[in-house]
Amino acid sequence: MSIFTLGTPSIFQSNDLCTAKVAILMCTYNGESFLAEQINSIELQTYPNWTLVVSDDDSKDGTLALLQAYGNRWGQERLKVVTGPKRGFVANFLSLTCRADIEADFFAWADQDDIWDDGKLQAALDWLQTVPVQTPALYCGRTQLVSESGAPVGYSPRFSLPPHFANALVQSIAGGNTMVFNQAARELLREAGADLNVPSHDWWAYQLITGSGGVVCYDPEPKMQYRQHDENLIGSNSSWAARLTRLRMVFQGRFYEWNEQNIHALEAMRHRLCKEHQVTLAHFKGARGQTLFRRVQGIRLAGLYRQTFLGNLGLILATLLKKI
Repeated sequence: MSIFTLGTPSIFQSNDLCTAKVAILMCTYNGESFLAEQINSIELQTYPNWTLVVSDDDSKDGTLALLQAYGNRWGQERLKVVTGPKRGFVANFLSLTCRADIEADFFAWADQDDIWDDGKLQAALDWLQTVPVQTPALYCGRTQLVSESGAPVGYSPRFSLPPHFANALVQSIAGGNTMVFNQAARELLREAGADLNVPSHDWWAYQLITGSGGVVCYDPEPKMQYRQHDENLIGSNSSWAARLTRLRMVFQGRFYEWNEQNIHALEAMRHRLCKEHQVTLAHFKGARGQTLFRRVQGIRLAGLYRQTFLGNLGLILATLLKKI
């Protein structure tokens, strides 16, 4: 079972609800323009027991000076800055997540340019602390979209179908900037390693955690403001322009390439996948290189699905065109 809903009662609720430590893992690169607003929103979290670890990928602007100013005010126990691998945002997040010197009960990914609601961490922990500690667990959710100036411009898509490995293989349902996960999930990510060639760290986390029999909570109520601007490496996919861009990527073979990378990474962690998900992965991998009839049949046997009607039409199109 890989779905929980908010508010689910549990006998596993901790008695130390305010003592669990959260490590906020932020990656920066030339983020001076919006970084202070993001850090300020972290400082205002109603859940108090957190530390911020920032991995900077060789910023050339005032990012490091800004971080130093906050570090001087907060102290090194509250804010630590480390050097990133300088190989892009995915490598930066994975390397930060895999660092052995970061110890916590829960881990939250953070981008450099968003704005968190005051209760973002608390909402995540309210659910995560109902999950048995040995079970990999991931909280994620919807976002409110804001312009460069911070003005509301809409919301990311609201998904209603259950999070599942069969969905994760062909879709990432939430950004890493919404994700908070427990130690068991972090250990899975560490075992997989920091040197993976995968399209994104958040999609990878969704695949690995659901594939291993972990649980995922998708929160339909936004707990953060996701800033849309020209420097965004990955923006929202809610607009028609974004959907057309992704459709063009399908025709160009980008979706096929991403799937190839994810399959390779998942096969290296096959020993951690549930038996049923090993079968799903095998059907998916085997179908991709088959003739049209066998390809369609293999994808159907795998039970793959996306969260929306249009998304599933795109999945069918990619299957027919051998772009999956």
